[in-house]
Amino acid sequence: MTEITATTLGENSPPLKAEARNLNFFYGNFQALKNINMPIYEKRVTSLIGPSGCGKSTYLRCFNRMHDLYPGNRYEGAIDFHPDRTDLLSPDVDPIEVRMRISMVFQKPNPFPKSIYENVAYGLRVRGESARSVIDDKVEAALRSAALWGEVKDRLKELGANLSGGQQQRLCIARALATDPELLLFDEPTSALDPIATASIEELITELKEKVTILIVTHNMQQAARISRSLLR
Repeated sequence: MTEITATTLGENSPPLKAEARNLNFFYGNFQALKNINMPIYEKRVTSLIGPSGCGKSTYLRCFNRMHDLYPGNRYEGAIDFHPDRTDLLSPDVDPIEVRMRISMVFQKPNPFPKSIYENVAYGLRVRGESARSVIDDKVEAALRSAALWGEVKDRLKELGANLSGGQQQRLCIARALATDPELLLFDEPTSALDPIATASIEELITELKEKVTILIVTHNMQQAARISRSLLR
C-alpha cells in the first residue's frame, strides 16, 4: 500500500495540469493506494520512482481509467484535470473521453497488427476522423514528433511489427501523440530496450515536454534525474 504526498515548487510554479486529492484505490478488498495528494505541473516531466509493487503503475493507470476495464476495482477521492477542473474519476465522466485527453505508452512496445500508418491513425479513426488529408497530416506530424518520420516515411504500408524494438516504442509514442493528448503517461517505457534505444527515448521525452505534460514510472533514479525537472518518491 502506498501513501504519497508531494510538495509544490513554490510561488513561481508552472500551472497545474492535474492534481490527485485524497486518492485511494482498491483491488477488491486490497487497498493499493492510500491518501495520495500530488500536483502534476503543466509541460513538465514528473517521475514516479520506487520499488516493485509499491503502486507506481497502479497510480499511473488511475489517470486514464484503465482500472475500469476490470471488475472489482474501486477509486476513492479525486483527480482534478485542468484547466476545466474535470474530476477524471467521476462516474459522470466517460472513460473513453478521458483516454482521448490522456494517452499511455506501456512497458513493452505493443504495435497493433497493422501497418505503420494505421497504427498511428488508429486513435483518430476511433475519434471519428475520416478525412484522409487530415489523417495524413496528423500521422506525419505524430511520426515527426516521435523522431521516426525520417526512418519510416517510405515504409508506411509495412507492418509496425517489422520495426526494431526502439522504433516500435517510438511508433507507440507516435500513436499516443496523434490524438493531441494533454497528458502522456509512460509506464517504464525503456525497460525492454537496449542502451542505445533507451537513450533515444529519453532524448525524445525531454523534447516532448515542451509540447505535452508527462508522467512517467521508472525504476531508474538516474533516468528520472535526466528527464525530470523534479523528483517524487
